Amino acid sequence: MTGTPLVTADRAAVQRRTVAVLSAGVALGGLGVTIGITVGGLLAREVAGGDAAAGLGQTASVLGAALVAVPLARVSDRHGRRAGLALGYGVAVLGALLVVAAAALSSLTLLLVGLFLFGAATSSGLQARYAAADLAEPEHRGRALSLVVWATTIGSVLGPNLAGPGDDLGRALGLPALGGAFALSIVVFAVVVLGALLLLRPDPLLLARRLATTTGPAGPPPRTGSGAALRAVWATPGGRLGLTAVVVSHAVMVGLMVMTPVHMGAGHAAADGTTLRVIGLVISVHVAGMYLFSPVVGWLADRVGRAATVGLGGLLLLLAALVAGTAPAGAAVQLGVGLFLLGLGWSCGLVAGSTMVTESVNPEVRPTAQGATDLLMGLGAAVAGAVGGPLLAIGGFGLVAVVSAVLVVPLAVVWVRGLQRRLR
Repeated sequence: MTGTPLVTADRAAVQRRTVAVLSAGVALGGLGVTIGITVGGLLAREVAGGDAAAGLGQTASVLGAALVAVPLARVSDRHGRRAGLALGYGVAVLGALLVVAAAALSSLTLLLVGLFLFGAATSSGLQARYAAADLAEPEHRGRALSLVVWATTIGSVLGPNLAGPGDDLGRALGLPALGGAFALSIVVFAVVVLGALLLLRPDPLLLARRLATTTGPAGPPPRTGSGAALRAVWATPGGRLGLTAVVVSHAVMVGLMVMTPVHMGAGHAAADGTTLRVIGLVISVHVAGMYLFSPVVGWLADRVGRAATVGLGGLLLLLAALVAGTAPAGAAVQLGVGLFLLGLGWSCGLVAGSTMVTESVNPEVRPTAQGATDLLMGLGAAVAGAVGGPLLAIGGFGLVAVVSAVLVVPLAVVWVRGLQRRLR
């Protein structure tokens, strides 16, 4: 620009470029994440020599995604989204390298550390949705956020299909068994890091802050702790509803989703190819519900309203628990319908809820509040996934569904109270 201050830049053009770069990065990042998720449990079982360790890998990755969220948000707060996203995917590169080393050394401890760091890629992908809202106009925030969520569909669909070829490539290169898949993740994450550093310019968060000032470029905002940021979110009716929607939707989704393959595999041999294909098809339908219709959900959040979209998501979660929870292990069609509704309900809660969290606090507090929200979301998912197994053992898949439905009650309470307040 010839002498024109940065604060007068074409905001709409920068926003379009930002959403495009973020969407491409999330699509590639999701590819690397799903490759790792597909192989991580198998690698943990192989290294530990038993099925009991298979769930440890997933738990380590989920906890990593949750606990890394706040530090990454703080980096974004001080240095911009570009630095936060590049650091997150860079940590995931380190994690994938440790996983490959753990496979070579048959070290379960090193593997779990690597998978914990690998979870930073999931956290970065989630925080990218917030970056899409930094420069968006208020009436288009839901749509911008949902477009980045939608881009995850590409990686989620392609990733599992590349796990096998990646392993074959790794063996050809002399890497340990199952290590080749994570080698592909290393390459993909490295590309995302370079893309963020080179293409995410100007930084959307820093530019949004400069555009919000009338006295020229502003320095970094005062530091705000996660607790203070969450209190600021909870202090507003919209923030309360948004935070509750994000945490509840994610916990319900994970709690039901991770136990569905176990339920469907009951009474079948682990190597039953037909059963595995049916399970894969049901999970694919679930993923389609999560991501494929997110632009429509974003449109609903902008046009119909955030609260109404959250309410729709809550109803879909309850319906999903009813449909899936009453399905026998062999009822693949009914389970597919239930998990599709589950994914769609999650999408409504995540997109509309994240938008409400973003709008509930001042721009100076947003990155910290968003990171703290993702921390709670990840911890809720980790707890839901951990208790799913015992619940399934005690009362079957029906009990898992009942407990998942009960989790929606806090969301319903907050939603009804907000409606009463609006009516008054």
